[in-house]
Amino acid sequence: VVLLSTLGIVFQGEGPPISSCDTGTMANCERTFIAIKPDGVQRGLVGEIIKRFEQKGFRLVGLKFMQASEDLLKEHYVDLKDRPFFAGLVKYMHSGPVVAMVWEGLNVVKTGRVMLGETNPADSKPGTIRGDFCIQVGRNIIHGSDSVESAEKEIGLWFHPEELVDYTSCAQNWIYE
Repeated sequence: VVLLSTLGIVFQGEGPPISSCDTGTMANCERTFIAIKPDGVQRGLVGEIIKRFEQKGFRLVGLKFMQASEDLLKEHYVDLKDRPFFAGLVKYMHSGPVVAMVWEGLNVVKTGRVMLGETNPADSKPGTIRGDFCIQVGRNIIHGSDSVESAEKEIGLWFHPEELVDYTSCAQNWIYE
């Protein structure tokens, strides 16, 4: 049985649909964690950022609009705990809501990082999210996993497995060979 929703999503068979990443039908299919930081939310950039990932052809499989706890943020940024800016980073990330997302697709970790631009917006090229929308490193509007391993860790911190949705997009055959 194949059902077509108004959202352009195909569900096959009974039970939850199977991800092409899970079935191994795409080599280098990955998931990455992307978070729109409080400044990106406050500036109304959520739609534009999601649009860029969708237009690229990546598939959104998890989405939360939330106020991150200090404990979650300290765990997320644990590798930076000894840096002088750590306390300020946690305070900034806790200052307002964030949009936590999981995106899936071919080489999505590497490509997502390119789409974000450099950590310091001053070093980011026009056409990247940071190059187009921000000026200072302390307000760089978005976070993206820097490796497949960190993506797995970050996704596990921010999402429970049952919060991730597997489906087959109607556009998949128009995006991938």
